[in-house]
Formats: sequence, C-alpha cells, structure tokens
Amino acid sequence: MRFGIVSPLLDFNDGQGRVNLEVAAEIVRQGHEVTVFAERIAPSLAASPQVEAVSVPPPPWLPSRLLRDQVLALRTERRLRASRDRCDAVLANGFVTWAQSDINAVHFVHAAWLRSRYHPWRLRRDARSLYARAYSQANALLERRALRRSRRIVAVSAQVRQELLRAGVPGERIHVIINGVDTEEFHPGLAEPARFGLPDAVPLALFAGDLKSPRKNLETVLRALSEVPDLHLAVAGRTDGSSYPAVARSMNLQDRVHFIGFCREMPALMRAADIFVFPSRYEACSLVLLEAMASGLPVVTVSTAGGAELVTPDAGTVLADSDDHHALAAALRLLAVEPARRHAMAEAARRQAMRHSWRAMAGRYVDLLREAVEERRRRADA
Repeated sequence: MRFGIVSPLLDFNDGQGRVNLEVAAEIVRQGHEVTVFAERIAPSLAASPQVEAVSVPPPPWLPSRLLRDQVLALRTERRLRASRDRCDAVLANGFVTWAQSDINAVHFVHAAWLRSRYHPWRLRRDARSLYARAYSQANALLERRALRRSRRIVAVSAQVRQELLRAGVPGERIHVIINGVDTEEFHPGLAEPARFGLPDAVPLALFAGDLKSPRKNLETVLRALSEVPDLHLAVAGRTDGSSYPAVARSMNLQDRVHFIGFCREMPALMRAADIFVFPSRYEACSLVLLEAMASGLPVVTVSTAGGAELVTPDAGTVLADSDDHHALAAALRLLAVEPARRHAMAEAARRQAMRHSWRAMAGRYVDLLREAVEERRRRADA
C-alpha cells in the first residue's frame, strides 16, 4: 500500500510535525510506501527509498501565516489530485489542504481557542490581536469543512474529543490517539544544572513554552513562585519580544527565575529539574507534558492543558483553574519541601509515559489508514 500524509512540517522540532514524522516512519517499517507533502521534511525521512517527499514551500515574500497556509492548501490539493491514483489513503492534519482526506488528525481546535477568554482578542484590542482573531476565525471555518469531508477523525487528547463533539462531529467518527514520546531520548539520569547556568542543591521547577503568548501562562507561574520562597524556576523559551523577564524583575524574582532562552538540549534540561510546571490556558495535547513525565519529573498542570488526563494523582497534580496562583503555589510548595514525594511521583510519571511510545502511537494511525483502504475497496466492490 501507499499512503499520503499532508502536514506543514514533518520534522523533529515541531509537535505536529514529529507526530507525522513518526507515522511516516512506521508506514515504512511495516513495508508500505508513503508520499509526504509538506513545507519542510526531515532529511532522514526523505532519504528512504519507500518515501516520496513532495516539498511545497510557500513563497518567502508572503507576509502572514494565514496566506502561507492557503498557498500550502492549494498546492497540496493540486499535487494530491495528480497523485491520487497512487495514494490508497490520505492522512491530513486539520485544514492543511483543499483536497479530501480519509483521516484527519486534529492537533488544535481553533474554534475552541477562539471561544477562550484568553484569546488575544479578548485580552486587548490592537492590530496583532485583530489578526489573531481573523486567523482563528478563518481556520475554524476551514477546519469545519475539512472535518466534514473526512470519514475518520483523530483527536489527540480527550479534551480535543470533547471539543469536536461540541462542534458537532459525530462521536462514532472520532478516534482518540494520544501523542507519543521518545522514552529513550527523555529519561531520568544525571542532573547537570551548571550546564545551563542553573543553581545546584536547590529545588528547581521547569517551565517551557512560547514566552510571547499569554496562552502558556507563565504569569501565573511567577505569581505562584512569589509564594514559594525556596523554589527556583528555569524558563525555556525565546525571550525576544517577551515581557516576562521584566515582569520577573518587577516582582523581585530575578534571583530565582532563570531565563535560559531557546533550548536545543531539552532532555538534559529536564534531567536538571525537579518539577515540571505547565498551567497552559489552552492546549490540545502537549508533547512537553509527556516528555517531562518520561524524564521522571512530577508534573503540576491544569485541566485546560490537553493531555492532562495522563497525569495521574500519583504522578502529579492537575488543577482546575489555570489562573489560581494560590492553588498552584500550594502544589509547588508541597513538592519543593518533600523530596520523598517528588521521588515517588517521578517514578510514577516515568511508568505512565512508558505506555505512550511513538511506535505504539504510530501503529494506531497506520491501522486506521489500512481500515480506510479496506473500506474504500468494499465500497468499490458493492
């Protein structure tokens, strides 16, 4: 069989891109062929003789992601139409192509984010938030169209499934496949905080995410930190254009908050930490949660972070309100002062993550692709 995959990226350094990269690799492992359509494709995948890599980069002069997405959708539709007789089934990811897909994997529900009280348009009125609103509205409409045309929908978390049900997608069409994690790359081990300029012999929490968006909610982490005086915080993420370093200084936290910038050695950074804190105000299914758990970190997160259902009570804490910095502080304080509790939760978190390997996740996608082929053949024979 030959399958098709359409995604903006098939690469290691992007959550959705990594999922699709692993699915393509599993297709190859199972002896099938795959045609991938993307703006950027990992060279290791493109080098396989069983892979046809179709690069469809947008013109570099286009001024916005919204326009670049449309170019990708049009180009992939044209390429898929030309290749349709060679693709037995096609996996798409949200609205990524004007072509019809057999399976659509939903990694982000724009309609749900648009309804959130934390959407930029609800927080302020300026040109940037106006664009964010237009981007979300356009994608919500286009996603709805794409999902109506796919017989099978993959939700990457229980939260996404609920959002799809609210959007009117029939439950029998939805399959929940939680994202995977590389448990060999992310694992407990020797902590080397000095490697990242971090202090030793102090309890250390780690936050990782976009430092320009209020969605990841570093502000609430900083407020909570002010109530836990013995805890230090490492912050991984680009600080260019971010107000958070100044916010930390204004709260007199500069001695305990360590901004380390974009980190290319995230597995080692996680091994240097004691706690992972992630109170995201909206997340479909965060890979970083599973990576932290695989690294043996107890997790403090919130119910609005997709994938939080993986954080069992013995592996961490899931709070109800993403903005309740007092509750967040209480959860962090408990872990900061009780090393034995941290150790027990670390072991439980690792065990939980081991159930969600990339290989197991990708195998479920390939099973769905094969089912789509068999169903199409039955319809053709009827």
